[in-house]
Amino acid sequence: MTDNLSEHYKAIIESLGEDIHRNGLVDTPARAAKAMQYLTRGYQQSLEDIVNGAIFDSDISEMVVIKDIELYSLCEHHMLPFIGKCHIGYIPNGKVLGLSKFARIVDMFARRLQIQENMTKQIADAIVEATGAKGVGVVIEAQHMCMMMRGVEKQNSSMTSSVMLGLMRDNLPSREEFLQFIR
Repeated sequence: MTDNLSEHYKAIIESLGEDIHRNGLVDTPARAAKAMQYLTRGYQQSLEDIVNGAIFDSDISEMVVIKDIELYSLCEHHMLPFIGKCHIGYIPNGKVLGLSKFARIVDMFARRLQIQENMTKQIADAIVEATGAKGVGVVIEAQHMCMMMRGVEKQNSSMTSSVMLGLMRDNLPSREEFLQFIR
């Protein structure tokens, strides 16, 4: 797959008018192909593999919040980066998930061609699937290079998206508690 991607990058670079044999570009197609495979490695991951049995019995019924999980993704419209942070809150239902698994779930969905709104929902749905939580809230704040480097070129813009499921959606005090935690 890397060889095929490398050939495509070579064609793109040449189409831009560059000399693919120029010293600085000789190995660029292979490096770009390898980088793209890394940046989209989420396609090769599954929730089951990521969770890997790290679900633990617990009688805690209070909200658990994980804040400021950094994320790096590529927008599916321009294949330019968007960079931000994800906040997750959940109300356990007899099971808790190993802490590092939240970051891995975020990465699995971020490392795909994405739009932020869909990624927010995918993360929330995955946490419900993995834990059976009574409620899940996910908020993502990100800056999008497709808006900063091209088009309207607004350097200080950011986007916030949220998805609330279960008690986080239906119970206003739970939602407010989560939002207060992440402020």
